[in-house]
Amino acid sequence: MPLHQYAYFALFSRHTSADDMTSQVGIDPDEITVRGSRFTEPTVVPVDHSWMVVCREPGLSVDEQITRILDRLQPHTDRICDLSRHLAGTGGGAVLQIVRYFNDTDQSQPRTANAAPNLFGWHLDRKVLDFLSVTGAELDIDEYDMAGDDNAG
Repeated sequence: MPLHQYAYFALFSRHTSADDMTSQVGIDPDEITVRGSRFTEPTVVPVDHSWMVVCREPGLSVDEQITRILDRLQPHTDRICDLSRHLAGTGGGAVLQIVRYFNDTDQSQPRTANAAPNLFGWHLDRKVLDFLSVTGAELDIDEYDMAGDDNAG
């Protein structure tokens, strides 16, 4: 079954800009969003500012993607904790987001001479749980079945 997945750690706020978050954390994000209105036309505009460190590398398990993210973030844990607490007090916060698309035939699959890696199943080790706990981050997992109706049983 084709599987496309990625993970990211985000700090988000309705009041603190991604630039301000970058200054406080001390590392550049991979992606940001800028808060706008709730209007969806002509395009969707984010409801929050967000600062994200992302791993979209194909062929890695969720565990490996999270490890890559935490390897970058852990040297900055104290600053992330301080900022996350501040953001939580004003309606923002922190999240570790896992996004998985099953039956995603629109995405190119890694081509290797060996069999494709098994990307199903994953776990959070003590290092990840401690980081989530100390930063006050939530864990959010989105999974989507991209199979068309013709595959429904």
